[in-house]
Amino acid sequence: MADTMQFDLVSPERNLVSVPVREVRLPGADGDLTAMPGHAPAIVNLRPGLVTVVAADGSQTEFAVTGGFAEINNESVTLLAERGHPRAEMTQAVFDEMMAQAHRRVQSAKERESAGEEIVAAAVKLLADMEALGTHIGLDPNHSNFPH
Repeated sequence: MADTMQFDLVSPERNLVSVPVREVRLPGADGDLTAMPGHAPAIVNLRPGLVTVVAADGSQTEFAVTGGFAEINNESVTLLAERGHPRAEMTQAVFDEMMAQAHRRVQSAKERESAGEEIVAAAVKLLADMEALGTHIGLDPNHSNFPH
């Protein structure tokens, strides 16, 4: 079995990274998981959170994502993020904009008469996951005047 696998992280704005890695830790919608060389094929829905990439030398790099999905096979992980930023680029202003978008999704889901309880619940969960992401990386989810 190989010691590394290929990892590609793409967001609509840009290709964030394409490197060989020892492991990738993913914030799965159904729970966190770690992909390593030889992993069984899977497609994983992601929730907002941190993706941790461990290079062959053991160094780690983190990326904040707002969701998306990852395709895993025994030789690679391809992550298509709804929105993604290197951890170092996650400023309070960037996070505030992400939180505003999450609040808009909740409000939109609540306003649609055809929206079922599941859609509203999913939007509320997305908002809670975004708040948890901000708190985890030291940003204030209550910094701006978001409606609560």
